[in-house]
Amino acid sequence: MIDPKKIIAAAERRLAGSDMFVVGCNCSPGNEIELLIDSDSSVSIDACVELSRAVEAEFDRDAEDFSLTVASAGIGSELRCLRQYRKLVGRPVEVLLASGVKITARLDEVDDESLTLSYEEKQAVEGKKRRQLVRVTRRYPFAEVKSTREYLDFK
Repeated sequence: MIDPKKIIAAAERRLAGSDMFVVGCNCSPGNEIELLIDSDSSVSIDACVELSRAVEAEFDRDAEDFSLTVASAGIGSELRCLRQYRKLVGRPVEVLLASGVKITARLDEVDDESLTLSYEEKQAVEGKKRRQLVRVTRRYPFAEVKSTREYLDFK
């Protein structure tokens, strides 16, 4: 079985100096390799094809047969690396917490340990009979976050 770290290293060498980056690599026991990439702008099909050819050229198919698929991390797919989070700062995201709570909010800030979200929440306001919508900003450590996706609203 081909080591995914070698595939990632080969892809990162090829992508150095561009706005594209490796998100992840999955290898099955049958040597079916899926390499996911993303970009600060967009990923074209031509870029995926070019990267696939460059990575395949670094490995000997005679020594070990494999199938390589290079794909873009799709819209709505789970965010896996910090650079993807940074790309979405200021945009709406859907966060599933480890406790099972799902939050749709604007991603305000990201650092190595946590993310900051702002959203509206109904809270009791002094002097009011009913609960009012209040803008809340909260920080969540990555240990409390199960998954994060870009929120797409089609309304």
